[in-house]
Amino acid sequence: MSTRELSSACPFCDRDRLEIIARSANFFVVYDKTPVTPGHCLIIPFRHLADAFELRPEEITEAWDLAHKMRRQLLADDPLISGFNLGFNSGVDAGQTVFHVHIHLIPRRHGDVEKPRGGVRGVIPARQHY
Repeated sequence: MSTRELSSACPFCDRDRLEIIARSANFFVVYDKTPVTPGHCLIIPFRHLADAFELRPEEITEAWDLAHKMRRQLLADDPLISGFNLGFNSGVDAGQTVFHVHIHLIPRRHGDVEKPRGGVRGVIPARQHY
């Protein structure tokens, strides 16, 4: 499938249907449609790329800056936020379902799960708690 065919079928490339809440030169932010927690948002490049490992170094820096901006905004909007998970899925076996890079910024609050220790290790539940 060509890049043009991929992008025409991509839910993140049809930006007219998205509610963009922030942007930078090469990225935009939307709230996740099926959030893990309130405020869960996605940082997405305008350029259609299937995998975050395809981002150029300057794009990674820009995405990180935008993540910081969104973190500050979310903290200002909700004083109960006490932590964050930040990450992406790369490949089907890692759980990727939309093949346009998107970085999850997930606000966390005290008590939102019984045992938060291990955080992102929870992608393999038996390995989360150590």
